[in-house]
Amino acid sequence: MKRLAKWRLISLFTILALVLSGCGEPYLSTLKPAGEVAQTQYDLMKLSTLIMVGVIVIVAIIFVLILVRFKRRDDRIPKQVEGSHKLEIIWTAVPILLLLILAVPTVAATFKLADVSPMDKKNTKALVINVRSHLYWWDFEYPGKKIVTSQELVVPTNEKVYFNLKSSDVKHSFWIPAVGGKLDTNTENINKFWLEFDDKKANEAGNLFYGKCAELCGPSHALMDFKVKAISRDKFDAWVTSMQNVKAPQKAQTASAVQGQELFNKSCIGCHAVTPSNKMPETARLAPNLSNFGERSRVAGVLDHNKEELKNWIRNPETYKPGNMMTGKYPEMSEKQLDALADYLMGLKAQQ
Repeated sequence: MKRLAKWRLISLFTILALVLSGCGEPYLSTLKPAGEVAQTQYDLMKLSTLIMVGVIVIVAIIFVLILVRFKRRDDRIPKQVEGSHKLEIIWTAVPILLLLILAVPTVAATFKLADVSPMDKKNTKALVINVRSHLYWWDFEYPGKKIVTSQELVVPTNEKVYFNLKSSDVKHSFWIPAVGGKLDTNTENINKFWLEFDDKKANEAGNLFYGKCAELCGPSHALMDFKVKAISRDKFDAWVTSMQNVKAPQKAQTASAVQGQELFNKSCIGCHAVTPSNKMPETARLAPNLSNFGERSRVAGVLDHNKEELKNWIRNPETYKPGNMMTGKYPEMSEKQLDALADYLMGLKAQQ
């Protein structure tokens, strides 16, 4: 009975795992592809899974047939057969054929997805974004637009977006599960690739995809998230214009925010920029650009975007992201100072 109960439990967990494997949100799941790259990878995954399941089923059927047909019925020793040219040809040719069926589309897709020649052309009109990873945040620079932002990537839909990937400290990996990837960000070289964001799928995801670091990089690796705002080309152009129009740090609008701006200029400005046209060298950017912080969807990539969570983050960032580079870089603040600073930061918006 114990053995039977054990097998029932294993069967239950197997069925549960199978059911849960089909669950997923459109902004995060690789099983709900939202772009050309993701769809290509998904099709290859289905092809390889079909081949593997097919092989398992066929081998299982042959195994059962052999067990039933050739099981020992008496003490007689059956005729011994040494070698079979026909069988040897079959079990050699079939795997080769299956490998070719899998290899040809895989190699073709690899070369297609690796083609980044448009971004390397002189005076290219392609949208190129420089992605730089840090412990534990992301920096996004649009060199053709002279814009720098952080933690929230903004892209147009239905067109190829090209990326230069590099790391400032350790190896990370840039991954937007629903759209495609992943590709490592290294300190010693620049990796390049492209993604395309489907407009219909973006609308289904609320125009916001989740991005992840997919390379173990430290204690807060699992919390190294970023968000991707995928919008139409017209809305993207409007966003670019609004960011380009921010020429100087925005002035606080309320008395509390004014106090917060003064506090920011004393304690935070040395690391955080508040203008999109950040002319600092990439290696000198020590913390996320906060030019449009008030428009973002998350605080520190993982917390709800509201004043209370922002205060919690400033009060003790180590609680939320162990090993972060912000802890201990500024003096302890009173509740009134936290309120003022939060009011100022929540008011930083490029699109009023």
